[in-house]
Amino acid sequence: MEQARNFPDGAVLVFGGSGGIGRTVAMEFARAGTDVAITYRSKREVADKAVGEMRALGRKASAHAVDVADAAQVAATVEAVLKEHGRIHTVVFGAGPVVEQVEIAQMTPALWQRSIAVELNGFFNVVQATIPKLRAAGGGSYVHLGSAGHMWWPPKDGLSVAPKACNEALVKGIAKEEGRHGIRANSVLIGVIEAGMFLELLQRGVFDQKWIDETQKLLALKRWGKPEEIGYAAVFLASNRAGYVTGQQINVSGGFGV
Repeated sequence: MEQARNFPDGAVLVFGGSGGIGRTVAMEFARAGTDVAITYRSKREVADKAVGEMRALGRKASAHAVDVADAAQVAATVEAVLKEHGRIHTVVFGAGPVVEQVEIAQMTPALWQRSIAVELNGFFNVVQATIPKLRAAGGGSYVHLGSAGHMWWPPKDGLSVAPKACNEALVKGIAKEEGRHGIRANSVLIGVIEAGMFLELLQRGVFDQKWIDETQKLLALKRWGKPEEIGYAAVFLASNRAGYVTGQQINVSGGFGV
């Protein structure tokens, strides 16, 4: 397959691959011709269905339960993926809870700590467990699914944006320190996408029509994004076609704030 040569042997490991955006990202990797391992915390049925769909595309696929806030669980998951797929060539981090929309003044220590534990500490746990594996394999890449919000700070979204902003610093650090080992690290900065947390909050009625109208005015493309558009960017950053791209951010937000 022509597309398969865009990736080394082995699999991409997508943390958060049962979520609305993560699942679509994983499917785009399968369509691009690489095997895929996904993780989930509680959505086993969703993960199993995704695995079935990827296998139907002719790819080897697997699903693994893990709490990314638990370093020991993350390490065990990485070993299980290596045992099943032989090599991990790319690590995608898209794990994260649906967070409350509150201003900084209304954040509680419990809400803050939960967000930090999963999105910031979780990303560190994943990096710490996988860097030695990518080094041993002669290289690889990281793709962090971040937020365009840390560039413009959407009100009440700090529980999601702040830890992702910290992760952007880690991404640059990985790129700087691990480049000599053939490891690249990049981010996709996600705008308002019709999937995942935004869609769930929209269905709950958290965003009223005024918010919707005002937000769309800030979008150059005047529409919400689609999850596959995040997948396209992630696949490119992980592929050999982006072999000289590292420490960068692709802003997939429909021109928000331009």
